[in-house]
Amino acid sequence: MITPKNILIVRTDRIGDVVLTLPMAEILKHKFPSCTVSFLVNKYTADIVRKNKFIDKVIALEQSNKKIFLWKNIKILKNQNFDTTFVVSPKFLISLIIFLSRIKTRIGTGYRWYSFLFNNKVYEHRKSATKHELEYNIGLLKAIGINFNASTDNISFNFVLNEEEKNEIKTLLKQNGIKDDKPIIIVHPGSAGSSVDLPTEKITLLAKKINELIDCNVVLTGNGKEEKLCEEIQKESGSINLAGRLSLSQLIALISVSDIFIGNSTGPLHIAAALNKYVIGFYPKIKTCSAKRWGPYTDKKFIFEPTIKCENCNREQCRALDCMNTINIAQVIQTVQSVCFKLKESYEKT
Repeated sequence: MITPKNILIVRTDRIGDVVLTLPMAEILKHKFPSCTVSFLVNKYTADIVRKNKFIDKVIALEQSNKKIFLWKNIKILKNQNFDTTFVVSPKFLISLIIFLSRIKTRIGTGYRWYSFLFNNKVYEHRKSATKHELEYNIGLLKAIGINFNASTDNISFNFVLNEEEKNEIKTLLKQNGIKDDKPIIIVHPGSAGSSVDLPTEKITLLAKKINELIDCNVVLTGNGKEEKLCEEIQKESGSINLAGRLSLSQLIALISVSDIFIGNSTGPLHIAAALNKYVIGFYPKIKTCSAKRWGPYTDKKFIFEPTIKCENCNREQCRALDCMNTINIAQVIQTVQSVCFKLKESYEKT
């Protein structure tokens, strides 16, 4: 049985992927209380990991314009003297860096041509999407004797935000005319290509109807590339547009003071779920993008999928059949109204 002391978890992909890997840290700490847990991530996701109280160190991957610096990263990892690593995101160059860093126990998939770089292999095909991504991640821990049956009842993401961050975002909201006596509903219309999105016309209509029917603040968020999309939605819906104006850390703070998050399958949706917010997500029926594998890991979720019947769906078929356009916006609005009613009741009780 392996007793690790200095553990490295590697997740060098996107926001949602990183969020769904965070619970590994707490489980490791409970099993091995004296161990040190570090994360190797992309620089732009580092703020997520820094907010988890069970992670001791965050290492940002050295790269420039997507070019990863082989020997620079090897030198950094060698100096840390890791004894165990979980390569959760299996890319060849990353796996090679881990191998050349001479980490004794290297845990990774057994289904890649470069799996010989790992000396402790896990044989699970994630593309089959028989379970949730988070559960696949937790499953890697079996390699060192940890059998943990994850569920929404026993998983925590352990985000810790300081009051300064919250106060900063509250000031920004006030400057933009957002009143703190009304629910804050975030609408995040993009997904940066990670999934097939709800059509712009429908999410615009959704934001507009929420503004018309519910006494609330509707805030649009997105990255710099989604600014134009959010500007179009703002003009039609009368929402407040913060797209392209927030750092990742500020976005996390905004979500922490919000009440409902509405979006496609995207990283910020997982942040909202991790912060125990009500989340409404739009998902295609494509197996590799499905809610079964990539849905928000929470009991406070409402998932909307295409109503069209199709088999063995893929991106091309989904777009050709305009599947996402079959999602019923009236039902989404009813769900938002129902959640707002619950929120009002809970506020009155407190």
